[in-house]
Amino acid sequence: MTYCVALHLRGGLVMLADTRTNAGVDNISTFRKLTVIETPGERVIGIMTAGNLALSQAIVNLATEQGIAMEEGGPLETLHTVPSMVRAAQLMGRAVREVYKIDGPSLEAQSENFSVSILLGGQIGQGQLRLFQIYSAGNYIEATEDTPYLQIGEHKYGKPIIDRAATFDTEVTDGIKLALISMDSTMRSNLSVGMPIDLMVYRRDALKVSMMRRIKDDDAYFKGLRQAWSDALTKAYQTIPAPDWLKSAK
Repeated sequence: MTYCVALHLRGGLVMLADTRTNAGVDNISTFRKLTVIETPGERVIGIMTAGNLALSQAIVNLATEQGIAMEEGGPLETLHTVPSMVRAAQLMGRAVREVYKIDGPSLEAQSENFSVSILLGGQIGQGQLRLFQIYSAGNYIEATEDTPYLQIGEHKYGKPIIDRAATFDTEVTDGIKLALISMDSTMRSNLSVGMPIDLMVYRRDALKVSMMRRIKDDDAYFKGLRQAWSDALTKAYQTIPAPDWLKSAK
């Protein structure tokens, strides 16, 4: 399993993914789940995937390298050539359906699900910064100002902090902290999500990646953040008054 979270904020985009792939308790590997396409001054697109690793890799390869004809007899398009982020989401959805045509029947014959989910975010030219989630059927939804984040994979443990604290107006720096806390909460509760983690930050209208960082176990900032968050939670619950009805129970 894996966990990926992306925040679409007024100031930009934060994308964070773990790297653990678990095919059983004795077969744990590290694979990058975050792919970034960057042509400085022209486009930045981030892709994060969860689910079946073989399917994810085939879909990303099709959308970024091999290309897809979006219309019958039309030219091959990739994420390097699409003119807008909406077209990028449509192309990624088409890539999902094309891989399903190839691998879906074989998986079903083995009683396996066609399991893949994708987060796609970025900006092309003068178009808007956008963030999409693409499903196994190839359809998609888009993050909005009301719900400025999307998650895939083992997301339930990291969702509460994002729900409570993240808004469209959250500063990018704070968004990075929230994403890291969300990831830490997930890793503490689920062994199928693990280090290292990959972070990409994009500032709106910059048309170049602002930050790419792989965070490992020995990262001083992340270690400090984990401890500070644990200490803050402990202090917070200790400062909340006990309920009045406890007095009557004595």
